[in-house]
Amino acid sequence: MVGIKAEYGLFMSHHLELDIFKSHFPAFEINIEKATFGKKRWETEYAYPLIGLNFWYSGMGGFNDLGAAYAIYPSINFPIVKNDVNSLNFKIGLGVSYMTKKFDRLTNYKNFAIGSHLNIAASLFAEYRLMISKMATITAGAGLTHFSNGSMKTPNYGINLFTASIGISTYLSNPNKLLSKKVLPELYTWEFDGRKYLSFEIASAFAYKDMSEQYGDSFYVFAAFANLMARVSYKSKFGIGMDLTYDGSDKMVLERRNGTFEPNSQITKIGFNIAYEMVMDRVSFLFNLGAYAKALDKSEGDIFQRLTLKYMISNKIFANMVLSAHLGKAEYVGFGLGYQLRFIYKREIQHN
Repeated sequence: MVGIKAEYGLFMSHHLELDIFKSHFPAFEINIEKATFGKKRWETEYAYPLIGLNFWYSGMGGFNDLGAAYAIYPSINFPIVKNDVNSLNFKIGLGVSYMTKKFDRLTNYKNFAIGSHLNIAASLFAEYRLMISKMATITAGAGLTHFSNGSMKTPNYGINLFTASIGISTYLSNPNKLLSKKVLPELYTWEFDGRKYLSFEIASAFAYKDMSEQYGDSFYVFAAFANLMARVSYKSKFGIGMDLTYDGSDKMVLERRNGTFEPNSQITKIGFNIAYEMVMDRVSFLFNLGAYAKALDKSEGDIFQRLTLKYMISNKIFANMVLSAHLGKAEYVGFGLGYQLRFIYKREIQHN
């Protein structure tokens, strides 16, 4: 399916320096989507979502300091409620964007939102779909689009746009007549087979922060995580976690603020969190919400959020991409590896 959308919305200012950009922001999107029919088990468990590739553009409200934004990102459109004609969906997308204007201390000193041309693009949308014929579908929705480089290059307050959309999508050829015949595939080693178990996961992430515009230097971030998760269904895990985070920029902030040198062991932050993981085959999204129990630098606050994209390399080893933030402002984007151990406490398998 190929679709086109028109979006119109507002710039959401979360810092005083960004209030000058409060205005209406039109945007346009072209997307290519593919239906799923149960070839993978996660497709069945998530009610046969649409997998898409999206091309997004906005003139950023006409502000010369912001320039224009181009984004390309893959997405998954999950049906929440649906019948043969109507469906209510939740669409999530994550990719890259290019911003034509970025902060420059001489020529673009008002743009505290974006510090680099290349950024992460994220999209969260609620969408209603109405099939008007066997070939065409009308869509309407509302949601949030976010741009940030994860503080790899500062200043980086990020851009949040809340928009409403309307569009139309159509098949380029007659739909597959067998699309309504759904199948349930066999289980694989990394999939949930009904057994009850706890998983203990340890992971690390390494990040780089270029803060030359503010402090004239660059810094490294190293984070270690430990999570105890309980898998309650094929799709969901719940758990608790602990974080250790060393951010080299904290040392610079404390030295400038207090005039004292702190050892690395004192700068390391210790945090505790609650966790939820949404599992889709080898890929999963891990959401953490927590607070620091120990942190010398709390300039960004005590509460933190973390989104981790995980990919299971084997049934024990996984790769991860981590986005850590404080109330919508990205702290860092890191990459690393993790390891999990499973402890089965119930082996009874229910067959439907």
